[in-house]
Amino acid sequence: MAPYLDEEQPPEETAQQSLSVMDLSDPASDASEDTYLDSGDESGPVDEAARKVTDENVKNVPALINRWYRNVSARRVDLIGDYAGNELFLVEGDSMLQRCFADDKLDFDHGFQVLHAVYNVEKFLQGLAQRKCNFHIAFVDEHESLCIPLGASESQVMKYLLTRAIIIRHLQRHLPKSYPSVKISRFASIGSKAFRQYLSKSGMYFIMAHDGASPLRQSAEGPANERITQEEKTRHNRRLKTQPACFRLMLADLMGMGYNIALINGLGWQDTKVMTMVLETNSRHIPHLRTSKTNTVLDSLINKAQGGGTARNKVEEQISRLPDLTAFHDREIVTLLALNAMLTQDALQKPFAVQLLFQMSCLVHLALASRQVESIDCAASTHVSLIKFADHCRGLLNDDMLDAALLERGYQYELADLVDGRLLNLVINADAGALLEACDRKTHEAIQNHFEALIKSLEDLSGTDLDSEFGSRMPHDASAKDQVNKISPQSTVTVLPFSNKVFDKHLQSIHLTIDSKEYLNDHDRSSRIFKELSHWHNASRPLTSKAMVQTSAKDKEWRVLRRQQWFMAEMQKYAASLTNAVGIGLDPETIIVGTNKVVEQKEPPLKKGAPGKQKNDKNARKNAMLADIAATSHRKDEASADKIARAWQVTCKSFEAESDLQARYVMITEYLGSLKGTRREVIGPEVELYMLNTLVSIWIEACRTNRRVQESGVAAIVFDIVKRLAKYNTGITNEIAKAVKDVQLSLHFPDVFDAKPQGGRSLPFKVILPLNDAVNISAPGSSEAFQLTHCGPYLERSIDSKSDRRVPFSPDGWQRDVLDEIDAQRSLLVVAPTSAGKTFISFYAMKRILENDDDGVLVYVAPTKALVNQIAAEIQARFSKTFKRPGKSVWAIHTRDYRINSPVGCQVLVTVPHILQIMLLAPDNAISWSSRVKQIIFDEVHSIGQADDGLVWEQLLLLAPCPIIALSATIGNPEEFNGWLDSTQKALGNHMTLIEHSHRYSDLRKFVYTPTAPREFKGLPERAGLGRLGLDQSTEFTFMHPVVSLVNRSRGMPRDLNLEARDCLQLYESMKRHQTSQFPLSETLDPSRILPAIIRKVDIFKWETALKTVFCQWMSDDSSPFESVMSDLTGKIWKENDASESNNGETVSSSPRNAFGSSDRIADTTLPLLCSLQAQDALPAILFSYERSLCERICHNVLDRLKKAEDHFKATNPVWLKKMKAWEEWKKAEERKGGKSAPKKTSKKKGSRGDDDDDDSERLSKLDMQKDAGSGTTNPYATFNPEAPLEAFSFADNKKLLASELAIHARRLRKRGVIAWLGDALERGIGVHHAGMNRAYRQVVEMLFRKGFLRVVIATGTLALGINMPTRTVVFSGDSVFLTALNYRQASGRAGRRGFDVLGNVVFHEIPSEKICRLVSSRLPDLNGHFPITTTLVLRLCTLLHETKYSKHAVRSVDSLLSQPRLYLGSSERKAEVLHHLRFSIEYLRRQQLLDGAGAPLNFAGLVSHLYFTENSAFAFQALLKAGYFHSLCSGLRENPAETIRTLMLVMAHLFGRRPFRQADREFLKERVKRSPSVVFLPKLPDQAARTLTRHNEETKAVFQAYVSTFVDQHIKQEEKTLPLTGLRVGGEYPSDLSSRKPFRQSTRLRSPFVALSGWDDTFKNVKDLCHTVRQGVFLEEAVVPHFDVYPQDMDEPLNAYLYDFFRHGNVSALESANLIRKSDVWFLLNDFSMVLATIVTSMKNFLKLSPASDMDMLDINGAFDAHEEEEEGKLADFETMSGTTAVDSEAGGNKKPIKTKSKSKVADTWQLQDEHDEDEMTDEEDDNSENVSTPSLDRESDGSLVIVLAAFQRLNNEFNTKFRAMWA
Repeated sequence: MAPYLDEEQPPEETAQQSLSVMDLSDPASDASEDTYLDSGDESGPVDEAARKVTDENVKNVPALINRWYRNVSARRVDLIGDYAGNELFLVEGDSMLQRCFADDKLDFDHGFQVLHAVYNVEKFLQGLAQRKCNFHIAFVDEHESLCIPLGASESQVMKYLLTRAIIIRHLQRHLPKSYPSVKISRFASIGSKAFRQYLSKSGMYFIMAHDGASPLRQSAEGPANERITQEEKTRHNRRLKTQPACFRLMLADLMGMGYNIALINGLGWQDTKVMTMVLETNSRHIPHLRTSKTNTVLDSLINKAQGGGTARNKVEEQISRLPDLTAFHDREIVTLLALNAMLTQDALQKPFAVQLLFQMSCLVHLALASRQVESIDCAASTHVSLIKFADHCRGLLNDDMLDAALLERGYQYELADLVDGRLLNLVINADAGALLEACDRKTHEAIQNHFEALIKSLEDLSGTDLDSEFGSRMPHDASAKDQVNKISPQSTVTVLPFSNKVFDKHLQSIHLTIDSKEYLNDHDRSSRIFKELSHWHNASRPLTSKAMVQTSAKDKEWRVLRRQQWFMAEMQKYAASLTNAVGIGLDPETIIVGTNKVVEQKEPPLKKGAPGKQKNDKNARKNAMLADIAATSHRKDEASADKIARAWQVTCKSFEAESDLQARYVMITEYLGSLKGTRREVIGPEVELYMLNTLVSIWIEACRTNRRVQESGVAAIVFDIVKRLAKYNTGITNEIAKAVKDVQLSLHFPDVFDAKPQGGRSLPFKVILPLNDAVNISAPGSSEAFQLTHCGPYLERSIDSKSDRRVPFSPDGWQRDVLDEIDAQRSLLVVAPTSAGKTFISFYAMKRILENDDDGVLVYVAPTKALVNQIAAEIQARFSKTFKRPGKSVWAIHTRDYRINSPVGCQVLVTVPHILQIMLLAPDNAISWSSRVKQIIFDEVHSIGQADDGLVWEQLLLLAPCPIIALSATIGNPEEFNGWLDSTQKALGNHMTLIEHSHRYSDLRKFVYTPTAPREFKGLPERAGLGRLGLDQSTEFTFMHPVVSLVNRSRGMPRDLNLEARDCLQLYESMKRHQTSQFPLSETLDPSRILPAIIRKVDIFKWETALKTVFCQWMSDDSSPFESVMSDLTGKIWKENDASESNNGETVSSSPRNAFGSSDRIADTTLPLLCSLQAQDALPAILFSYERSLCERICHNVLDRLKKAEDHFKATNPVWLKKMKAWEEWKKAEERKGGKSAPKKTSKKKGSRGDDDDDDSERLSKLDMQKDAGSGTTNPYATFNPEAPLEAFSFADNKKLLASELAIHARRLRKRGVIAWLGDALERGIGVHHAGMNRAYRQVVEMLFRKGFLRVVIATGTLALGINMPTRTVVFSGDSVFLTALNYRQASGRAGRRGFDVLGNVVFHEIPSEKICRLVSSRLPDLNGHFPITTTLVLRLCTLLHETKYSKHAVRSVDSLLSQPRLYLGSSERKAEVLHHLRFSIEYLRRQQLLDGAGAPLNFAGLVSHLYFTENSAFAFQALLKAGYFHSLCSGLRENPAETIRTLMLVMAHLFGRRPFRQADREFLKERVKRSPSVVFLPKLPDQAARTLTRHNEETKAVFQAYVSTFVDQHIKQEEKTLPLTGLRVGGEYPSDLSSRKPFRQSTRLRSPFVALSGWDDTFKNVKDLCHTVRQGVFLEEAVVPHFDVYPQDMDEPLNAYLYDFFRHGNVSALESANLIRKSDVWFLLNDFSMVLATIVTSMKNFLKLSPASDMDMLDINGAFDAHEEEEEGKLADFETMSGTTAVDSEAGGNKKPIKTKSKSKVADTWQLQDEHDEDEMTDEEDDNSENVSTPSLDRESDGSLVIVLAAFQRLNNEFNTKFRAMWA
């Protein structure tokens, strides 16, 4: 390997030394690989002998590198949506070329198709650019040979190296014109100083590179018929081993620099997503692989690229000798210079020179489509000449002098089309004259004239006479005219008939030829299978029936009612934990229909004959009566006010009894919060004055003890209370006004208090001011500095606020705009940050729906079940309503595994996207329910960008039958997104409005945590005093000014980088210090000039904007003082963090366990972090870690250390031992009393925390305690529990929750099987929250955290999505691929929630400094969409239309979807392609016998529709079912059940839940399989199934090839002449039809002519080939074509056999170790597959009419674990309702449990084989839930029917779920 440039070499070390660094002493490694590492002692200097490359050391080094690489973990992600967003990343150039050159369509052996290679590169880059990737490209010369495909022979190497040079120049010259943001760079090596500086300056997020693995479908061997020497073969074989190691060494280098790697091989396009593997590793601990030995060995490959270049000398001189040929492009210049050099060296090259120049003339003037030539073998001498030419050209292109000379002379750049090998071979081996004769006259003349000019130029340049050569090569042979191709006539594309009145109006612009006879006789076997069927949905009776199972309707109704009561009580407890925006509990508002309507009051007409005076008299009497009532009320109010004042005086005396001023302040604060209504009006000002007086006393004491600076936060609170008192309209007495004025004067506050006093009343407390002594108690600093430095979090935050009768608060201007839009029933997109005040929007819209009538429905769509539960609970807490009709409710929850109340009987449905889509498309709902939906709220609508569920979000937004409200805090392109929504809403007659608000209510302050040296934990520290905001006073937390994150100047400043008041002041002061004469800071920015005396938040916004404007100007200019300001503000923050990262200084130990960012270190340093937060009064805190297992590990670590420290304390502390001794003595004394037993010492898991076995003793002890209390003999030891956590070893706030409440929660969680240590952690105030936790446990965590009992929660990102869990501090614990800009903003938004904290803290823990800067300074990602009109959606829409008889809702759904003119969010308007694609999706469904000619669903349409969430897998399954494969396979179920089920499982593992490995992983198969029960890589699909799916793919390909053909005919009139990314035009101006002449080929219509250059016609191998090489202008995304890649022949990566392996062995550990499935992912993957099986079984039963279930009942299908959890919930509800211990018994409790109204339809094993009753008997449980199910017997005559298939799938389902259930048993 070439040495690093501009840098000192790394120290030399042997391979064995590297082994010790990498810790590769794994005894489980492959023995054959270990032999490679037996290299002896090679220490010391490397001499010449050691540098000699041998087969042995070639083996050693790759084995060493590969051993490291096999242990690097990878995760497959959507590169944009899940990972990068808008972040800049680097594409490693040679990795890109390796991918593009390895294309099996590219002809470099016979054709040397340079233009096709350039096209491949542009096509790949276009894929990135279209998906809004932000990238640069860098080529590294030391990697030059890595661009050569592994399968290329040595004789072709120079072709690839020349093409590499061409592509670099091509991109550098042309790409900036079309994509100026894409920078092309070139470096000597990745170790060079220039490259490292480039990476640092550009701020790359990650690097996209190749790992050297070859695709599964491609062989690494070179072509067998190559004319190469034995030496070349040896070099080729060596490269096969060495090149992957070179790539992986490069990856190690890059990862060692701190960059993650996204693999470019294996990268795939899925709709608008970029899916690839991201390598995850700790960048600080990459092994040191680059040694002198690795460099030496790998030079054997790299040095091969250093040849050539003999034409470099005197380039400038040679160019100057050329005539002024402005018509020439640089490709002609390069060609002439290279040929001149060749002729100088070898005069025998004249014929080749002439032939090459004639080929060049053809390239210039022949149209691209006319250059499709048959492959012609060339002579060996020609090949040698071509390689020499390539070598000379490469040398020229690597010479910077050439570029300078060409630019100076203004030559155009067209090197991309330098050589066409096939055309050159034609010129050499065929008749050039005949070629000219085939051209039209203009083209003929142009080629000949251009050729003659080139010949003349070369003669002038070389001094060689080429006339004789020219004459000999241009004869005219008339016989060539007879060499005519037979042109195949273009076949007419026909489609099956389809006519549907709804679709027809959209498809009328598409003109197709109908052939109704074409497809009638092709599927006889399928016809036999379906012979007894018609439409899948309307069979009148079951095929076979037995007696229906009848259940008691009364029993069922009673049971459901009892469960409903229990669940509703649970929900009420959950709702009780919720609060409003100011932290106050919610009181339900009774809704009355019609109250939201403004009714015009009309004066009733006078009765006939009634005089007007009579009316006046009546009014007078009425007014007098009202006046009397008002007077009486006033007297009562006065009496009540006096009573309230007297009560306050008594309370105040009790406060005075508290000598601790801080404790007194807390008591007063709680008392003030309890005041409501009249009480607050009467005594509110006095109570606030008493708070003020207490704080002033604390402040005075601080001033007297010289602690003014430390306690300045107290002065800030004093100022805030003064401002609050100034806002009171009533209640301000003379005494209050004087006291406040004294405070204002003494502390030198600005004159903010101007309230007018109203009478007088003596105060029940003594005012401390004015002071008698002369102590200075003024606030620190000037008025502006004090307010900006200390009062920023308390500034007045209203923005154009005004009172509004529609809401109980004074909304800001943007909030009133929202209210107006909702009232006008317009659609709305609201983008505002977390805590800005979006919450009210949803509930106001709900209230309007509830007040309008009893029938209207609002649907609230949330991305997670946790958010669904919370919103439903909040509705429960906010609204109540009485309905006239039974079965109605205010709200309902409906998720797949969870249902409360009737989803069609409620007015507010809270659900997730999948369920709403099913409901909207369910025919049962079309008339009765869907038409009642009046509004849909899409919360967290940015979820549309997700790879998994984003498609469903997009489809819902298009299908919405009513106005929508879309809410989000994190949309990077709101205007574009709103425009996309508006185009759809207009089709429905709705107007879409965008409302943006950019400011949070509370500020966020960022800190970096640096752990100090480990020290023994002895207990939690005391909390800090009052007024402490932020974490600045702790040495372990370093404040991070937001602008410090702007390390990459090229990225600019994101618009949502907000500065609080203190940040602005610090930035201003720094800019003022560093301003220069060239970059002055305007005096108008001085805070004393730009800000008013009393500063408000809106003033800070204006100042912030002005400061940012200047700072951004400095940022964009390298000569500005920007860096000085950055250095000033940065201070020591990164120095401390970098010291922590490198384990220097007094930080945690540097053992491998404590490597920076490791999970061990994160877990070990979390307790010290929490202690520091406790000391700063910064709890509660949520710790975000994006790895589920790490969340649990952190919690377990903290819990263990707390318990160990507590045990040590109890064993050694004399005070505790004395207390225990006294307690034991008390117990003995109690035992000696009247026979009453003393309380027993309880275990940690039982006793005082509640346990089922102790219920009687618990009741007895309570009774005893009551008696003791009544007798006055209560002893403190009577309630003493020595096992309860001590306060010093617990984060729990025991004041916020009764012990009895916690005991109830603990008991119920134990009944649900929650692990004991999680319950112990809850006792100590610590919870874990992620999607894999028990549902009841998660909700208990949420409730207890909101109540304030839990003060620490460790969670994944799911908690960040809108969950109401306000916290003071958010901690990001460790780095992750999923810690992106989007997730950072979502999670950090939990801190400082409105109404709870005036300031939020964000802490970075064990995250690299560059990642922190990137997170804070990154821009929000733009939302990108999907192609929404999937084939399954088309099928479901047809079903909806047909079954509802074209209902209004069904028609509107189709019209809404098809009105969208864009392919997807983010695309241009291409409606013609949308509709054309739709028509051929229908054609596919017709040919698969899923639709008839009128759009009615046929056969297995229902099954496919129900498997919509698997899309293409569903169609593959249907293809196997339709073709009879499953019938054939399952026919052996009786004779060989085990083998049949195993094979069936293998097939299902191929179809569903696919997870690819890296391409490289197949190299390590031996290591993966060794000592593991797993086969790891999925065995190949059975031959019959593979053939069936291949046939299905052929049918699919034919359908969509017809789509391309007809679309091209109707819409594309221009030939494809331009490259896809740069738009560079290629080829001649005049088209020449040479397709009639041999050896030219017929021009392609469908395939891109760039690809056709390599000899490919319009015959496509498969769907992938069709999609990847289709001509420009046709939309054809592989992901939306219903085909299925058959493994392994159609795939590049090996498939993971995790499902098949789990079915075989049920070993979860093996899945983790061998199959590399993360432990935290196993449950989800297995549960998803379990749900697929359940869906198939239920759908088949529906198909056979063996179950009465409808489409809506399919919603009840769950995976096995979800079903089990719901079943356990039902059992618990039954137990507690039957025993009479419902949740209602503990009104103060907080336990919330998922609620349901009905038990889901279980997938029971209703089919049994006659000989296997024991194996397949249904459980009683399943039998109870299987009502109205007919169970036909299975006789010999039905062995080949669908019944046996159903039986097999039921058996597979049961066997799989049995193993699955064993996981959590």
